[in-house]
Amino acid sequence: MVRKLLTLVLLGFGVALAQAQGFRGLSLGTSYPEIGVQPGESVNLTLTLKNYGLPPGVVRVQVAEAPQGWQASLIGGGRLVRAVYLAPDGEATLTLRLQPPKEVKPGTYRFLVRAEGLGHTASLPIGLVVGQGLPQRLSLEAELPILKGPPTSSFRYRVTLKNESDRDLLVSLEYEAPKGWQVTFTPAFSSQQVTSLPIKAGESKDLDVEVSLPKDTKADTYGLTLRAAAGEAKAELALTLEVTGRPEVRFTTKEGRLSGQVVAGRENAVKLVVKNEGSAPAKNLSFSAMEPSGWEVKFEPEKLDALEPGQEQEVTARIKPSPKAVTGDYMVTLSLSGSDGLSESLDYRATVVRSSLWGLVGVGIMAVALLVLGFAVNRFGRR
Repeated sequence: MVRKLLTLVLLGFGVALAQAQGFRGLSLGTSYPEIGVQPGESVNLTLTLKNYGLPPGVVRVQVAEAPQGWQASLIGGGRLVRAVYLAPDGEATLTLRLQPPKEVKPGTYRFLVRAEGLGHTASLPIGLVVGQGLPQRLSLEAELPILKGPPTSSFRYRVTLKNESDRDLLVSLEYEAPKGWQVTFTPAFSSQQVTSLPIKAGESKDLDVEVSLPKDTKADTYGLTLRAAAGEAKAELALTLEVTGRPEVRFTTKEGRLSGQVVAGRENAVKLVVKNEGSAPAKNLSFSAMEPSGWEVKFEPEKLDALEPGQEQEVTARIKPSPKAVTGDYMVTLSLSGSDGLSESLDYRATVVRSSLWGLVGVGIMAVALLVLGFAVNRFGRR
């Protein structure tokens, strides 16, 4: 609302100034009536046609003069126009589209646009200097060219791409990064990933460049290169990524099974494996267990000073159920903890069975009983 009010005030001021100077009629103008262009380049110029102090009516417009071979068109609302209606002190905006012939030589080419109506005429000379346009040029600039964090982080650079030439370009986006890295380009405030995008002459666009790393990327400083290209226009931007180390421990049984049989009253060995799948050493690793009442759990070794990235270590958990444990399933939680808040655990289902020795004793007792019974029958049964 404020912007509209300001526009009306400025427009009224301009009209009042023109009227105060005694000007009544038509005005036809453009900001840059003579510009340099590259050979073969098409040009669109914005023209403003204005009514100063005249009654409303129709004003005819045309390109009165154009060099041979050139196509000159007046466009309004996306269509070719030959006339414009103007209200009192009103204005209209037109686009003058100039298209050169296939083989145009360097030099200065003159055009003349004319507006006639309401008893007045306005003319606007246009000059194109072919061969003096700006060369195609792109630039890339990062807001923060150096980022730092663990490999599991999401790294995002804000990059500004600018078209420093005088023509619209379709820019392709590429990158060079270490193997396994994923790099995506997304226009700022958008969710659509792109590999190319159009950018107008003199325009800048912000891009979010997101980098994802393999989780086993080692701690180090890495370089990343971004490239933008459109024909002869090319730009490169070097970025830096400082990866900090982070341990990630996998804690499981050697065979991958989380259940097994244990004998009541005896030590039962369960083989475990600890592997560091992170990018920094895992330090001060210790083991503990949460077991049923009356049970004992010991670890060999009890501690590990350090486990380097990619290294694994075998650990034995010796589980001894209570001698009074009845047959059935029990849950034993085996845990690992280390420096920097490192913690992992697994639940092991232990199925208690009775010792086979007691079975043999029972069989022996039964055999003795049968022998005694047989002896008694043979001796006393005949009497």
